[in-house]
Amino acid sequence: MSPSLGWGLPARVCVPDTGRRRTERGVQSERKRARGAGLIPFAVGAGPDAANGSAMASVSRPGRPAAVAPPGTPGLGLGKLANALPSGRVLALAFGLLAAGLLAYLGARETSLFAVQSIRISGAPAHVASHVRAALAPLDGRSLVGLDRNAVERRLSSLPDVAAATVDRDFPHTLRVAVIPAHSIAVLRRGPSAWIVSSDGRIIRAAGRLASPKLPRIWVRRAATVDQGVAVGDTDAARAIAALATARRGRFTARIATVRATDHELTFVLASGLELRFGDAVDLPLKLAVVRRLLPLVQGASSYVDVTVPERPVADENPQVSTSG
Repeated sequence: MSPSLGWGLPARVCVPDTGRRRTERGVQSERKRARGAGLIPFAVGAGPDAANGSAMASVSRPGRPAAVAPPGTPGLGLGKLANALPSGRVLALAFGLLAAGLLAYLGARETSLFAVQSIRISGAPAHVASHVRAALAPLDGRSLVGLDRNAVERRLSSLPDVAAATVDRDFPHTLRVAVIPAHSIAVLRRGPSAWIVSSDGRIIRAAGRLASPKLPRIWVRRAATVDQGVAVGDTDAARAIAALATARRGRFTARIATVRATDHELTFVLASGLELRFGDAVDLPLKLAVVRRLLPLVQGASSYVDVTVPERPVADENPQVSTSG
Protein backbone atom coordinates (compact mmCIF):
# COMPACT_ATOMS: atom_id res chain seq x y z
CA MET A 1 0.00 0.00 0.00
CA SER A 2 1.21 3.44 -0.84
CA PRO A 3 0.95 5.94 1.89
CA SER A 4 -1.88 8.43 1.72
CA LEU A 5 -1.99 12.09 2.72
CA GLY A 6 -5.73 12.19 3.05
CA TRP A 7 -8.56 12.76 0.66
CA GLY A 8 -7.64 9.44 -0.93
CA LEU A 9 -4.57 10.84 -2.65
CA PRO A 10 -1.37 8.91 -2.46
CA ALA A 11 1.55 10.56 -0.78
CA ARG A 12 4.39 11.79 -3.14
CA VAL A 13 7.54 9.87 -2.61
CA CYS A 14 10.81 11.61 -3.73
CA VAL A 15 13.08 9.04 -5.21
CA PRO A 16 16.58 10.35 -6.08
CA ASP A 17 17.36 10.20 -9.81
CA THR A 18 20.91 9.03 -9.54
CA GLY A 19 21.23 8.02 -13.20
CA ARG A 20 20.45 11.49 -14.50
CA ARG A 21 22.87 13.11 -12.08
CA ARG A 22 25.59 10.71 -13.12
CA THR A 23 24.93 11.62 -16.76
CA GLU A 24 25.10 15.36 -16.06
CA ARG A 25 28.36 14.96 -14.12
CA GLY A 26 29.87 13.01 -17.03
CA VAL A 27 28.87 15.66 -19.51
CA GLN A 28 30.26 18.40 -17.35
CA SER A 29 33.57 16.60 -16.94
CA GLU A 30 33.77 16.05 -20.71
CA ARG A 31 33.11 19.73 -21.31
CA LYS A 32 35.80 20.72 -18.80
CA ARG A 33 38.31 18.47 -20.51
CA ALA A 34 37.38 19.86 -23.94
CA ARG A 35 37.51 23.42 -22.62
CA GLY A 36 40.87 22.78 -21.06
CA ALA A 37 42.13 21.53 -24.43
CA GLY A 38 40.85 24.69 -26.11
CA LEU A 39 38.16 22.94 -28.13
CA ILE A 40 35.21 24.74 -26.49
CA PRO A 41 35.56 28.40 -25.46
CA PHE A 42 34.12 29.78 -22.23
CA ALA A 43 31.00 31.89 -22.52
CA VAL A 44 31.67 35.61 -22.75
CA GLY A 45 31.64 37.19 -19.31
CA ALA A 46 31.47 33.83 -17.48
CA GLY A 47 33.90 31.51 -15.88
CA PRO A 48 34.24 27.78 -16.33
CA ASP A 49 31.06 27.06 -14.32
CA ALA A 50 28.82 29.45 -16.24
CA ALA A 51 28.05 26.92 -18.90
CA ASN A 52 27.20 24.05 -16.50
CA GLY A 53 23.50 24.75 -16.61
CA SER A 54 23.39 24.35 -20.38
CA ALA A 55 25.61 21.32 -20.54
CA MET A 56 22.91 18.96 -21.68
CA ALA A 57 21.65 21.40 -24.27
CA SER A 58 25.13 21.82 -25.64
CA VAL A 59 25.61 18.09 -25.89
CA SER A 60 22.18 17.23 -27.17
CA ARG A 61 22.31 19.61 -30.23
CA PRO A 62 25.37 20.31 -32.31
CA GLY A 63 26.67 23.85 -32.10
CA ARG A 64 28.54 25.95 -34.67
CA PRO A 65 32.22 25.23 -34.89
CA ALA A 66 34.41 27.86 -33.35
CA ALA A 67 36.02 30.20 -35.88
CA VAL A 68 39.77 29.83 -35.93
CA ALA A 69 41.91 32.53 -37.54
CA PRO A 70 44.25 31.08 -40.19
CA PRO A 71 47.91 31.40 -39.44
CA GLY A 72 49.47 34.35 -41.22
CA THR A 73 52.67 36.30 -41.43
CA PRO A 74 52.52 39.44 -39.34
CA GLY A 75 53.14 42.65 -41.33
CA LEU A 76 56.20 44.79 -40.88
CA GLY A 77 55.30 47.17 -38.13
CA LEU A 78 56.82 50.53 -37.44
CA GLY A 79 59.00 49.05 -34.73
CA LYS A 80 60.49 46.47 -37.04
CA LEU A 81 60.96 49.11 -39.77
CA ALA A 82 62.81 51.31 -37.32
CA ASN A 83 65.03 48.40 -36.34
CA ALA A 84 65.83 47.72 -40.02
CA LEU A 85 67.11 51.27 -40.64
CA PRO A 86 70.76 52.07 -39.93
CA SER A 87 71.45 53.81 -36.72
CA GLY A 88 72.47 57.42 -36.48
CA ARG A 89 76.05 56.41 -35.69
CA VAL A 90 76.29 54.32 -38.87
CA LEU A 91 74.86 57.16 -40.99
CA ALA A 92 77.28 59.63 -39.50
CA LEU A 93 80.20 57.30 -40.25
CA ALA A 94 79.05 56.78 -43.86
CA PHE A 95 78.68 60.51 -44.51
CA GLY A 96 82.05 61.11 -42.91
CA LEU A 97 83.74 58.62 -45.23
CA LEU A 98 82.00 60.16 -48.25
CA ALA A 99 83.13 63.63 -47.28
CA ALA A 100 86.68 62.38 -46.74
CA GLY A 101 86.69 60.79 -50.20
CA LEU A 102 85.47 64.00 -51.85
CA LEU A 103 88.09 66.04 -50.05
CA ALA A 104 90.82 63.60 -51.10
CA TYR A 105 89.67 63.79 -54.75
CA LEU A 106 89.59 67.58 -54.72
CA GLY A 107 93.01 67.65 -53.10
CA ALA A 108 94.47 65.34 -55.74
CA ARG A 109 92.80 67.31 -58.53
CA GLU A 110 93.66 70.83 -57.46
CA THR A 111 97.07 70.38 -55.84
CA SER A 112 100.46 69.27 -57.15
CA LEU A 113 100.16 65.83 -55.58
CA PHE A 114 99.77 64.23 -59.04
CA ALA A 115 101.06 67.07 -61.20
CA VAL A 116 102.47 66.33 -64.68
CA GLN A 117 106.26 66.44 -64.48
CA SER A 118 107.23 64.14 -67.35
CA ILE A 119 105.82 63.46 -70.84
CA ARG A 120 106.91 60.25 -72.58
CA ILE A 121 106.25 60.13 -76.36
CA SER A 122 106.50 56.92 -78.37
CA GLY A 123 105.92 55.95 -81.99
CA ALA A 124 106.86 59.29 -83.57
CA PRO A 125 110.03 60.46 -85.31
CA ALA A 126 111.96 63.30 -83.70
CA HIS A 127 110.40 66.17 -85.64
CA VAL A 128 106.86 64.86 -85.00
CA ALA A 129 107.65 64.25 -81.32
CA SER A 130 108.81 67.87 -81.00
CA HIS A 131 105.47 69.08 -82.40
CA VAL A 132 103.60 66.82 -79.97
CA ARG A 133 105.64 68.03 -77.01
CA ALA A 134 105.01 71.65 -77.95
CA ALA A 135 101.26 70.98 -78.13
CA LEU A 136 101.33 69.40 -74.66
CA ALA A 137 103.37 72.17 -73.03
CA PRO A 138 100.28 73.79 -71.38
CA LEU A 139 99.73 70.56 -69.42
CA ASP A 140 103.00 70.89 -67.51
CA GLY A 141 102.15 71.10 -63.80
CA ARG A 142 98.49 70.17 -64.34
CA SER A 143 97.04 67.37 -62.23
CA LEU A 144 96.73 63.95 -63.85
CA VAL A 145 93.50 63.35 -61.91
CA GLY A 146 91.54 66.08 -63.68
CA LEU A 147 93.12 65.46 -67.09
CA ASP A 148 90.62 65.10 -69.94
CA ARG A 149 92.29 62.44 -72.07
CA ASN A 150 89.78 62.72 -74.93
CA ALA A 151 90.41 66.46 -75.25
CA VAL A 152 94.17 65.92 -75.29
CA GLU A 153 93.90 63.21 -77.95
CA ARG A 154 91.72 65.45 -80.12
CA ARG A 155 94.26 68.26 -79.79
CA LEU A 156 97.12 65.99 -80.88
CA SER A 157 95.15 64.47 -83.77
CA SER A 158 94.60 67.96 -85.15
CA LEU A 159 98.35 68.35 -85.68
CA PRO A 160 99.14 68.07 -89.39
CA ASP A 161 101.84 65.44 -88.93
CA VAL A 162 99.88 63.27 -86.46
CA ALA A 163 97.33 60.77 -87.75
CA ALA A 164 96.22 59.62 -84.28
CA ALA A 165 97.38 59.67 -80.67
CA THR A 166 96.58 57.80 -77.45
CA VAL A 167 97.13 59.36 -74.02
CA ASP A 168 97.59 57.40 -70.78
CA ARG A 169 98.19 58.58 -67.20
CA ASP A 170 101.09 56.95 -65.40
CA PHE A 171 100.74 58.05 -61.78
CA PRO A 172 102.10 59.87 -59.95
CA HIS A 173 103.69 62.35 -62.40
CA THR A 174 104.03 60.91 -65.94
CA LEU A 175 101.89 61.37 -69.05
CA ARG A 176 102.48 58.74 -71.74
CA VAL A 177 101.59 59.49 -75.37
CA ALA A 178 101.56 56.93 -78.21
CA VAL A 179 101.61 58.64 -81.60
CA ILE A 180 100.77 57.37 -85.08
CA PRO A 181 102.44 59.89 -87.41
CA ALA A 182 100.78 61.07 -90.58
CA HIS A 183 102.75 59.76 -93.54
CA SER A 184 103.92 62.25 -96.13
CA ILE A 185 102.50 61.23 -99.49
CA ALA A 186 103.13 64.14 -101.88
CA VAL A 187 104.46 67.66 -102.33
CA LEU A 188 101.78 70.19 -103.18
CA ARG A 189 103.01 72.89 -105.58
CA ARG A 190 101.49 76.28 -106.20
CA GLY A 191 103.79 78.45 -108.26
CA PRO A 192 107.10 78.77 -106.37
CA SER A 193 105.60 77.54 -103.07
CA ALA A 194 105.51 73.97 -101.83
CA TRP A 195 103.97 72.04 -98.94
CA ILE A 196 104.24 68.49 -97.67
CA VAL A 197 100.88 66.70 -97.77
CA SER A 198 99.87 63.74 -95.58
CA SER A 199 98.02 60.64 -96.71
CA ASP A 200 94.79 61.94 -95.18
CA GLY A 201 94.99 65.12 -97.29
CA ARG A 202 96.18 67.58 -94.64
CA ILE A 203 98.95 70.09 -95.18
CA ILE A 204 101.76 69.06 -92.85
CA ARG A 205 104.18 71.94 -93.31
CA ALA A 206 105.67 74.31 -95.82
CA ALA A 207 108.71 73.05 -97.73
CA GLY A 208 111.21 74.11 -100.32
CA ARG A 209 110.63 73.38 -103.98
CA LEU A 210 113.26 70.68 -103.97
CA ALA A 211 112.22 69.12 -100.65
CA SER A 212 111.47 65.36 -100.53
CA PRO A 213 112.48 64.67 -104.14
CA LYS A 214 111.12 61.12 -104.04
CA LEU A 215 107.57 62.27 -103.30
CA PRO A 216 105.16 62.89 -106.21
CA ARG A 217 104.27 66.47 -107.13
CA ILE A 218 100.69 67.68 -107.32
CA TRP A 219 100.10 71.10 -108.87
CA VAL A 220 97.23 73.41 -107.94
CA ARG A 221 96.02 76.68 -109.40
CA ARG A 222 97.56 79.90 -108.12
CA ALA A 223 94.17 80.94 -106.74
CA ALA A 224 93.90 77.80 -104.58
CA THR A 225 93.98 78.37 -100.83
CA VAL A 226 96.52 76.34 -98.86
CA ASP A 227 96.66 76.45 -95.05
CA GLN A 228 98.95 74.42 -92.84
CA GLY A 229 97.15 71.85 -90.68
CA VAL A 230 94.03 71.99 -92.86
CA ALA A 231 92.86 69.53 -95.50
CA VAL A 232 93.61 70.45 -99.08
CA GLY A 233 90.70 72.50 -100.42
CA ASP A 234 91.37 72.02 -104.13
CA THR A 235 89.08 69.22 -105.40
CA ASP A 236 91.41 67.94 -108.11
CA ALA A 237 94.36 67.88 -105.71
CA ALA A 238 92.25 65.97 -103.19
CA ARG A 239 91.45 63.38 -105.92
CA ALA A 240 95.16 63.02 -106.70
CA ILE A 241 96.03 62.51 -103.02
CA ALA A 242 93.29 59.87 -102.65
CA ALA A 243 94.63 58.02 -105.71
CA LEU A 244 98.17 58.05 -104.29
CA ALA A 245 96.86 56.67 -100.99
CA THR A 246 95.13 53.84 -102.89
CA ALA A 247 98.37 53.07 -104.75
CA ARG A 248 100.33 52.99 -101.48
CA ARG A 249 97.83 50.60 -99.87
CA GLY A 250 98.09 48.38 -102.96
CA ARG A 251 101.91 48.33 -102.64
CA PHE A 252 102.47 50.01 -105.97
CA THR A 253 106.24 50.50 -105.87
CA ALA A 254 107.01 52.27 -109.16
CA ARG A 255 108.27 55.76 -108.47
CA ILE A 256 105.64 58.38 -109.33
CA ALA A 257 106.89 61.84 -110.28
CA THR A 258 103.63 63.72 -110.93
CA VAL A 259 99.88 63.14 -110.53
CA ARG A 260 97.18 64.85 -112.58
CA ALA A 261 93.54 64.38 -111.65
CA THR A 262 90.11 65.66 -112.65
CA ASP A 263 86.65 64.18 -112.23
CA HIS A 264 87.09 62.08 -115.41
CA GLU A 265 90.88 61.77 -115.81
CA LEU A 266 93.61 60.38 -113.59
CA THR A 267 97.23 60.10 -114.75
CA PHE A 268 100.40 59.00 -112.99
CA VAL A 269 103.63 60.16 -114.63
CA LEU A 270 106.45 57.87 -113.57
CA ALA A 271 110.00 59.05 -112.99
CA SER A 272 110.95 57.26 -116.22
CA GLY A 273 108.53 59.47 -118.17
CA LEU A 274 105.95 56.73 -118.77
CA GLU A 275 102.37 57.90 -118.38
CA LEU A 276 99.80 55.62 -116.74
CA ARG A 277 96.33 56.67 -117.86
CA PHE A 278 93.51 55.30 -115.69
CA GLY A 279 90.52 57.20 -117.06
CA ASP A 280 88.59 57.95 -113.87
CA ALA A 281 89.33 56.48 -110.43
CA VAL A 282 86.64 53.79 -110.69
CA ASP A 283 88.13 50.30 -110.10
CA LEU A 284 91.51 51.88 -109.43
CA PRO A 285 92.89 48.87 -107.45
CA LEU A 286 92.13 46.59 -110.44
CA LYS A 287 93.71 49.03 -112.89
CA LEU A 288 96.84 49.29 -110.75
CA ALA A 289 97.10 45.49 -110.68
CA VAL A 290 96.99 45.42 -114.51
CA VAL A 291 99.65 48.14 -114.71
CA ARG A 292 101.96 46.22 -112.37
CA ARG A 293 101.78 43.26 -114.71
CA LEU A 294 102.38 45.35 -117.84
CA LEU A 295 105.27 47.50 -116.65
CA PRO A 296 108.02 44.91 -117.27
CA LEU A 297 106.72 44.56 -120.86
CA VAL A 298 106.37 48.22 -121.83
CA GLN A 299 109.04 49.99 -119.77
CA GLY A 300 111.28 51.86 -122.22
CA ALA A 301 109.21 50.79 -125.22
CA SER A 302 106.13 52.96 -124.77
CA SER A 303 105.34 56.50 -123.75
CA TYR A 304 102.02 55.65 -122.14
CA VAL A 305 99.81 52.78 -121.03
CA ASP A 306 96.05 53.27 -120.98
CA VAL A 307 94.05 51.04 -118.63
CA THR A 308 90.79 52.96 -118.79
CA VAL A 309 89.26 49.60 -119.70
CA PRO A 310 91.38 47.23 -117.61
CA GLU A 311 90.31 44.19 -119.68
CA ARG A 312 91.78 45.85 -122.83
CA PRO A 313 94.92 47.84 -121.89
CA VAL A 314 96.48 49.95 -124.63
CA ALA A 315 100.10 51.12 -125.15
CA ASP A 316 101.07 53.71 -127.74
CA GLU A 317 103.48 51.57 -129.74
CA ASN A 318 101.61 48.24 -129.42
CA PRO A 319 97.88 49.08 -129.39
CA GLN A 320 96.69 45.78 -127.92
CA VAL A 321 99.28 44.79 -125.38
CA SER A 322 98.76 41.17 -124.43
CA THR A 323 98.40 40.46 -120.71
CA SER A 324 99.36 36.79 -121.06
CA GLY A 325 102.70 35.69 -119.79
